[in-house]
Amino acid sequence: MEKIAFFGCPLDCDERHESLQEKLSLLNQGEKIASPYETLIDLLRSDLDPNLWLEKGNLTIPTWLEPIPPGGEKEKLTAGEMVRFLDEDGCRDMADQVGAFVKEQIFPHLPVLIGVDHSLTGGVYRRVAERFAPGDVALVVLDSHTDAIPMSVLAPAVQYDAATNPESVHDPEDPLLYDRPDSYQASSFLYHLLIEGIVSPRNLFVLGISDYPPKHAFRLKDERIRNYVRFYQELKTSGVTLVTKEELASSPSRIRRILEAIKTPYLYISVDMDIGARNALEGVRFLDRQGLSEPQLFRLIDHLKAVLKKGIKLAGLDLTEFNPRSPGRESTYRIAAEIIKKLLVVSALSS
Repeated sequence: MEKIAFFGCPLDCDERHESLQEKLSLLNQGEKIASPYETLIDLLRSDLDPNLWLEKGNLTIPTWLEPIPPGGEKEKLTAGEMVRFLDEDGCRDMADQVGAFVKEQIFPHLPVLIGVDHSLTGGVYRRVAERFAPGDVALVVLDSHTDAIPMSVLAPAVQYDAATNPESVHDPEDPLLYDRPDSYQASSFLYHLLIEGIVSPRNLFVLGISDYPPKHAFRLKDERIRNYVRFYQELKTSGVTLVTKEELASSPSRIRRILEAIKTPYLYISVDMDIGARNALEGVRFLDRQGLSEPQLFRLIDHLKAVLKKGIKLAGLDLTEFNPRSPGRESTYRIAAEIIKKLLVVSALSS
């Protein structure tokens, strides 16, 4: 009998200064926190039928990459070390380990990943796609960021913003904006899944994004921005469905039609918790974009439930980008638990 198999991976390789300072501050205080997996499992235990689910635990990762590393790893908590990990494809290595775990320890059960870094989704989806016939698994991503933009396109656009926008949060002298390779990481993993043929463009749906270029960007002549907006256009031309936060709010019927048009027999759902950043949710890693309100978020989840009720089978689920150090983590975990219950109850009834 297929069961729901929960597992976690607390990889947190965020190179930003504020993230590193958070870690150092809590490390110096000797504070310990539960991982997102541990916290959510505690919230879910009383509500899920123990005969229908399994607890597979957290994957072991290098301790310096945990949300709060042990004190002995303090020297590694630098932007340089994190960037080295990212640029040397450390996220791909970790995603591959997660994928191997799914293949060896989860299948034939339904994988449900609770993680931090969104790049891990690629490892799970790759194995899920391999398990079924090619092209039979649609990938629906709820996210404030597109996560399909390679660094060679993204970094120059950020450089332009830093140089021309007086209100930019970026520093034009930041060395981390220059000479970065196109590695596999949270901001680009969907790009790698596409170019490697793991997901078909027509089977990729990214919903709720707030980083789609504004209209005036399409009129700018700077080559850095021209390349950036061209990349979004090419994603859409190839068949990828990109739906902005504004479109979700203004045209719920269109979103319902988009999801109802999915024809694959299987569906993988990936929820980046920053889909509700600075609105429904505060305990997430990236707060640069304001995401959906709680009613908007659950309306979207209800649309996905409707798709599953009509016979498309859930092949995998993940929730990522939690910030377990955040004061807002408790309400974020509560909403995450509700999302899981809403989607998995449908799955359990249909299996």
